[in-house]
Amino acid sequence: MRLSLQSKFTLATSVLVLGVMLLFAFINMRTLRDLWIHEAIKDVDSLSETIIRTTYYQMLEDDRARVYEMIREVGAQEGIDHIRLVDKDGIISFSTDAAETGQLLDKEAAACNVCHLHDTPLAQAPSMSRSRTFRNPAGEEILGLAKGIYNQPECVNAACHAHPASAKLLGILDVTVSLTPVHERIESYRDALILLTLGLLLVLFASLRGLTVSLVTRPLQQLLDHTRRLARGELEGKVAAIRKDEIGELAESFNDMTANLRQARDELRNWGETLEVRVAERAEEIQEIQHRLMHAERLASLGELVAGIAHEVNNPLTGILMLSSLALERHDLPPQLRHDLETVVGETQRCAVIVRGLLEFSRQREPRKDLESVNVLLDSTLALVEHQALFLNIRVDRDYDAAILQILVDTSQMRQVLMNLLINAGQAMPQGGVLSVRTGVKLSTRQIFVAIRDSGCGIAAEHLSKIFDPFFTTKDHVGTGLGLAVSYGIVKSHGGEIEVESRPGEGALFTLLLPLPPAGEGEKPV
Repeated sequence: MRLSLQSKFTLATSVLVLGVMLLFAFINMRTLRDLWIHEAIKDVDSLSETIIRTTYYQMLEDDRARVYEMIREVGAQEGIDHIRLVDKDGIISFSTDAAETGQLLDKEAAACNVCHLHDTPLAQAPSMSRSRTFRNPAGEEILGLAKGIYNQPECVNAACHAHPASAKLLGILDVTVSLTPVHERIESYRDALILLTLGLLLVLFASLRGLTVSLVTRPLQQLLDHTRRLARGELEGKVAAIRKDEIGELAESFNDMTANLRQARDELRNWGETLEVRVAERAEEIQEIQHRLMHAERLASLGELVAGIAHEVNNPLTGILMLSSLALERHDLPPQLRHDLETVVGETQRCAVIVRGLLEFSRQREPRKDLESVNVLLDSTLALVEHQALFLNIRVDRDYDAAILQILVDTSQMRQVLMNLLINAGQAMPQGGVLSVRTGVKLSTRQIFVAIRDSGCGIAAEHLSKIFDPFFTTKDHVGTGLGLAVSYGIVKSHGGEIEVESRPGEGALFTLLLPLPPAGEGEKPV
């Protein structure tokens, strides 16, 4: 037999509550029974005291007939089983049950043993100790209470002189009453408690069932329906927002899972539909990579060839430059010839610069590194360039990190890199501007940085990916296009990198990143 979650929860809760209520009812019934019996004992004790007090004067006059008559009238009341007087010798001197009169009670009798439990009889005993319960021949539960009648000075001085002054206990008044009224009250309360318990259980059962349906069953049924739709491949639906609790979070998780499944399905579908296109794109990428590899191999071969050619061309260029410069020193040259010679000298110098750049590019060597301060190296390089005519209208702003550590660099190579970057920045501001130079440390990557920013014309977006290529330049008839390529190679050989940020009309920012030395080296701040 399959029980639903709702039935299990309601049944378990109801059984638990029923157990608690039964335990409470049991304890409550026991407590009330003890309380009501205690009240009955107090009532019987008060009745006994009332009998003794109302027959007090008749006893002083030794009017026993009147005493017995009064006790008989009291014993005739409803609920009183019988009343009897027992003298100190244990003889029943009077009883509302005439058959008992004159009988001798043993000390073990219920009316006597409350005072004779010990070797020395108790002169007085508390009411709870003087009470007893038993069943009469009819099976009815009876409460009995024995109360001592003690000798008083008035009794000794009375006219009857029935008892000597040495006697302390004159006798026992034993009153027994029926506990049927108490049991009727207990049974009535028990019936009411049972009805109340059943009513509370019904209300609790109905409330739990309604709450379970509202808070658990219905939301879980929605989630179950949603999972069945997912199993059928229906990924378009979603679970409506339920509540802001754990079930609500579960519903949101189901919605997220559904969205991920839908996205994965769409991606698979799109992948299948565009597989041919993707294969073609990957083939083109592979061909492009192969083309670049072949181009790089050709460039390497070409570099070796260019280096050889440059070396061979450099000697004739030097002779041409020297002889044309000497010819220009003559004062009897015709103007046209002087102009031609000046052109030859200028172009030869430009060719010499190109050849020297080619030689430097082809002769890149492994850096010989020493500990050097970037701040000091940058200052010394700025001192070389800021007095050139190119920097006359340019203001240089320095912002150095004083706590920067020394790093391992090839000083000559790194000065060449800084020189190239600074000269390029100056050439970008022919009308003057601001050159900002800043140094610092990137602790996240353990690198120092040198940031060089100019306020020039900037670099077009389509040129940014090409500026480190050999022979690429955007400056007409100025430069060889090898400066940044050489600088890039030097920085890479130092384990660093160069980052570029630029927008047309907003200047350019070149950031040189170099690694910090290993721990224990370069710890001296500069």
